[in-house]
Amino acid sequence: MAPRPSEQILIDVLGEVPPGRILCTSLGRGQFASAAARSNANSSVCCLFLDLHALEQTRLQLADAPVNLRLECAADFPEGPFDAVALPISTAGEAELVRDWLQAGHQRLREGGTLLAATDNPDDTWLHGEMRKLFAKVTRRAGEQGTLYKAIKTGPLKKLKDFECQFAFRDEGRLIQAISRPGVFSHRQVDGGARALLRATVIEAGQQVLELGCGSGVVSLAAALRAPDVHVLAIDSNPRAVECTARGAQLNGLTNLEVRLGTAESHKEYEAPNEAFDLVLANPPYYSNFRIAEIFAQSAARALNGTGTALFVTKRTDWYAENLPRWFAQISTESVGNYSIVRAGGPQIGVAL
Repeated sequence: MAPRPSEQILIDVLGEVPPGRILCTSLGRGQFASAAARSNANSSVCCLFLDLHALEQTRLQLADAPVNLRLECAADFPEGPFDAVALPISTAGEAELVRDWLQAGHQRLREGGTLLAATDNPDDTWLHGEMRKLFAKVTRRAGEQGTLYKAIKTGPLKKLKDFECQFAFRDEGRLIQAISRPGVFSHRQVDGGARALLRATVIEAGQQVLELGCGSGVVSLAAALRAPDVHVLAIDSNPRAVECTARGAQLNGLTNLEVRLGTAESHKEYEAPNEAFDLVLANPPYYSNFRIAEIFAQSAARALNGTGTALFVTKRTDWYAENLPRWFAQISTESVGNYSIVRAGGPQIGVAL
């Protein structure tokens, strides 16, 4: 996989990256991190991912990774101090997550350390403005692929912004508290798809419920409170989502909600007979040409017991109508507001999952 433009910009200026402890993120498969580690064997490079699938794919691609390269999937940057921080940024990314990374990167730098940030926008002004909020002096270098910014830390920030959000929502008249952070799906609010999914969901006492891709956890939190003796397992590949859902469970005093970091594709624990689920809930993202929806559907069929049901919320039912019969015998669709709920049951016998 070729590096994204902003990551390539950082690779092109490796000679300007101070040796020592280097911290970075990646928009792809850790290309800058690998290049930085190989360029200086005396440096220690840590690359942080907010997605477990991206980390697993990077490890496969970097099977011969140098010993001075560490790949991590965590909710936050590791503790500093670092000599350099490098952040590739996409104009299609989340603005609040970029602000969060920039502030955290500044905090992790030693005094005199260097922060490099690159964007794929050659005409950028927004990132420049965000950098100037944190650093006394910012140098700007624009090219055909995008823009590079470089700044030196001269002292601690006078004020730190808290990007975390605690919010409340109602489900069947019950007020529920939730927490979200930048980088977690539907930060600061309940997604319309999640509300539609909850409206269509009926949970009975004693059921085993699995949510694939829990985000901030609003669906799992509500499900855990719907009926007595219910057990909910919430899974997400984003460590911040796992953290937010777990903290939401604590806020609401829930002991029947378990949260795990994992990908629907690689997570095998729920194949155990004692974890056959009565209900699987999912709000798959639309990007990746329904590749994630396919993984969720396969995982739901694998996780359900013989009489269980999977509910998928979507605005596009065509893919589900065409593809779900590969894994399920019974499929139906209903409209809930601006969304559609696809119900699937009767996992196909003898179909490879």
